Amino acid sequence: MPPHATYLFKHALVQDAAYGTLLRGPRHALHACIAEALEGEFAGISENQPELLAHHCTEAGLVDKAASLWGKAGQRSLARSALVEATAQLTRALGQMATLPAAPAVRREQIKLQVALLNPLMHIKGYGAAETRAAVDRARLLIDEAEALGEPPEDPLLLFSVLYGCWVAKLVTFDGDALRELAAEFLALAEKKRTTVPLMVGHELTGISLLFTGDIAEGRAHLDQGITLYDPDEHRPLATRFGQDVGTVMLMRRAQALWLGLSRCGYG
Repeated sequence: MPPHATYLFKHALVQDAAYGTLLRGPRHALHACIAEALEGEFAGISENQPELLAHHCTEAGLVDKAASLWGKAGQRSLARSALVEATAQLTRALGQMATLPAAPAVRREQIKLQVALLNPLMHIKGYGAAETRAAVDRARLLIDEAEALGEPPEDPLLLFSVLYGCWVAKLVTFDGDALRELAAEFLALAEKKRTTVPLMVGHELTGISLLFTGDIAEGRAHLDQGITLYDPDEHRPLATRFGQDVGTVMLMRRAQALWLGLSRCGYG
């Protein structure tokens, strides 16, 4: 009995019909009230179900807030390997951001979410799929535009993630010359930054590129250098950025290099 009664529609079509009779203004106002109630009275919703709050903010026309929440939901899904959901949520976040006025903060968030979108697309659509390549190109364009405006990404790994996306697309379609050029570009930039993660991944990409194009010994040498830099506890989370566990890939490719080297010596 009221005030503790719960009301339900008997059929989803009845609910859709009732919703469809609402004018835009009242509909926006109702969604805004729901969003306010969820935020004010159910604090855990924003943290544990950001997509629910994002939906109501979107329908209320609260674009800035909706974009932030969709982005949060996408990152959360990505961290849990919910790749289909992450793709949908990150795409919605980017769609909302595209309607906002251009500003440095908006561009920074766009870059961050566009790069985050690459990982689930690689697994869902494929490394060399048209959708993945388009997302990589879009991320590189956003970074280049921001740098031209004097706004380099806050996270230096974002550019490396994009370069990785370019490299892996050449790997699966196997363009050997482009593969080596991109790996060399990645490693040269990593050596300028002189930080562990870019150097480790740079040696990984260079080692694989050389291995796959016939320079087995040199490729193995780069893989050995990358393996010495790998720390499982510190670097395992990079799998959500580069699509695979870097250490596992390097060990696997190093085993191939050893096998091919032995085969050439007549031990295979």
